[in-house]
Amino acid sequence: MKNSVRSCLMKNRIKWLYAAGLCFLLLSAVLSLCLGSSPLSLSEMADAFRHGLNASAGTRIFAYVRVPRTLASLLCGAALSVSGAVIQGVLANRLASPSIIGVNAGAGLAVTLCTAYGIFGGWQLSLFSFLGAFAAVMLVSFAARHWGASRGTVILIGVALNSLLGAVSESITTLFPEVGLMSNDFKIGEFAAVSYQKLLPAMLIICAVIFLLHTLHNELEILSLGEENAKALGLNAGLMRSLFLLFAALLAGCAVSLAGLLSFVGLLVPHALRRAAGSSALHLMGLCSLYGAGFVCLCDTVARTAFSPYEIPVGIIMAYLGAPFFVFILLKGKGGHSRD
Repeated sequence: MKNSVRSCLMKNRIKWLYAAGLCFLLLSAVLSLCLGSSPLSLSEMADAFRHGLNASAGTRIFAYVRVPRTLASLLCGAALSVSGAVIQGVLANRLASPSIIGVNAGAGLAVTLCTAYGIFGGWQLSLFSFLGAFAAVMLVSFAARHWGASRGTVILIGVALNSLLGAVSESITTLFPEVGLMSNDFKIGEFAAVSYQKLLPAMLIICAVIFLLHTLHNELEILSLGEENAKALGLNAGLMRSLFLLFAALLAGCAVSLAGLLSFVGLLVPHALRRAAGSSALHLMGLCSLYGAGFVCLCDTVARTAFSPYEIPVGIIMAYLGAPFFVFILLKGKGGHSRD
């Protein structure tokens, strides 16, 4: 009886979380479109559809600045949050996230190399970002399995890899000073330079990967039980682990190609939602998509309006929020050893 009541309460809570998440996402998107150094009214945005995108200065700002920036922040938030949830499930570590275990740094190194060779957008940038992210996450996963590393050690391996890849990126910017001039905002994370050329390839990949991950939620849930349990239930644990890490790297790589090195999104959002909605992979990924998108979009709106007409990179705001949260869960979870 108690289990039945508890299950019913959890289902109702998840429904309310979905409804609140959708409202949060829509509110964040509307604020992002309306607010900025040049505020736009809803009527000005409607004029873009009635009279054309070049009808006035307001419609041009809406079509060529606000829309791509809002879409990019929503996509990056969803991608990094879902990527964090997948990595945490696969590595069985609630402190793992793309920015902490070196995934973002691997993508960032690839983007730095692309910039040095004159590639600034399009599918090539997304492809190389993915390759860098995938190489980093597979390296951490291989090291953890080969040496039987504990969950806390996995984080330390990731921190060391972050430092190493960061040093390589800094070496490149030293050798190519013009790359260094273009990479300052990229290292912190911001959406000011987003264009449709950069947005469309990443958008297609992110939407496709999130959809595929939702179809594989049962396998992710089984894999999160541990390798031995997954094998006992008939799952090819090694293949599925590599597949999920590949998808997580795709999401992180596309996000990095759009916005640079945004930190802590993949840690903060999944961890908070797991406490509220439980560990169901299907609901966790769905809620991460909504709340992660709304969270990053709202942070970006604050970044460009709080000190208007000056704009600060959104990565700074997210670091202020994420760093204390990371320390909190590190102390509360005793290094990530506890399972929720």
